[in-house]
Amino acid sequence: MSAASLPVDPNNLEALWMPFTANRQFKRKPRLLSRAEGMYYYTPDNRQVLDGTAGLWCVNAGHGRKSIVEAIQKQAATMDFAPGFQMGHPLSFEFAARLQAMLPGDLNQVFFTNSGSESVDTALKIALAYHRARGEAQRVRFIGRERGYHGVGFGGISVGGIAPNRKQFGLQLPYVDHLPHTHDPARNAYSKGQPEHGAELADRLESILALHDPSTVAAVIVEPVAGSTGVLIPPKGYLEKLRAICSKHGILLIFDEVITGFGRLGTAFAAERFAVMPDLMTVAKGITNAAVPMGAVFATKAIYDAFMNGPENTIEFFHGYTYSGHPLACAAGIATLDVYRDEGLFARAADLAPYWEATMHALKGTRHVVDIRNLGLVAGIELEPRAGAPGTRAYDVLVDCFEAGLLIRTTGDIVALSPPLIVQKPQIDQMAEMLSAALRRVA
Repeated sequence: MSAASLPVDPNNLEALWMPFTANRQFKRKPRLLSRAEGMYYYTPDNRQVLDGTAGLWCVNAGHGRKSIVEAIQKQAATMDFAPGFQMGHPLSFEFAARLQAMLPGDLNQVFFTNSGSESVDTALKIALAYHRARGEAQRVRFIGRERGYHGVGFGGISVGGIAPNRKQFGLQLPYVDHLPHTHDPARNAYSKGQPEHGAELADRLESILALHDPSTVAAVIVEPVAGSTGVLIPPKGYLEKLRAICSKHGILLIFDEVITGFGRLGTAFAAERFAVMPDLMTVAKGITNAAVPMGAVFATKAIYDAFMNGPENTIEFFHGYTYSGHPLACAAGIATLDVYRDEGLFARAADLAPYWEATMHALKGTRHVVDIRNLGLVAGIELEPRAGAPGTRAYDVLVDCFEAGLLIRTTGDIVALSPPLIVQKPQIDQMAEMLSAALRRVA
């Protein structure tokens, strides 16, 4: 009997190499989700789990939205795939136009990818090619930030600043430096919204530029709110300073809004929330409510126009993906934008933000908690680590919460919460109560 004809055990967990997971630990005691609706996941034994993380920062409109599901089904039956190289299909142009209409500042061009990681690497390549097109090919350096997360491509981990994401993979991109992170618990612990202290950390950019020569720097890339590292909120005035320094030296500013895009902070994009406009913006996650993988890079018209020179039959930018602007993803994205608009979910998030803030900060004084940070509908609750065993306490809290019926996310000893924008106040209360109970139970 051939291997292909052998019966498959649906309960066999060994074939799958799971991402960002302690595989051996997980497979000894798996946590499985089998369906989802609204604010809830359900386990195979039909136990309800309140989604405190919008899946993975991405299901902003809640699970199982009928209009999104139907749009995907309809498109799959009409045309499952169309090539995007020297070809096109109507939905990709329609979706790009819909996105263009909601972009802030001078951003108005849309380049489709399939994930946040692809968006970041695409934005870095656009930055390099843009400067070359303008006759400044010497601009090859990038500046990221400590504790920054920009996906898992080699470009993303190079400009990123989370050590475990880098150390297994040897050399990354050359010519990369990093700003210091903005986390300052000594001065900013338990800040509500943007911290008061730390804008001066942006001035370190000038020191880095003096070291390398600003005429060699292509772009600075930061998350407006650093999410995956544990919810680090930018100090007041910090992003404004970065923008001013970049503008002064002709350096592109890239905002990684894979997490903050599409309503998380109560506006369509963090750039609007902070009134600081980047030259390039990366997005993914909420662009399709995570129903079909998709990402995008938004660029200013000035950047796009710099490429539109030379013979018209020449490919202006030698980059793209087989699935850029995939028909199913575009259908999901258009339907998702309709839900956001029709239900006013971004404004709803802004309206809920004060209640969210008060409820999260009411956890101050709970066992193990040493700091709480928040903005919009996102919060980070930092725990005192166990001596000699960092990260284990937060992991135990994650498991305890899951068994009690709440999905949270942890990074190190930080609990992150970022619920779907359809969350109700009683569900916010429930999240806080369940997390508090888990903290009291866990040693």
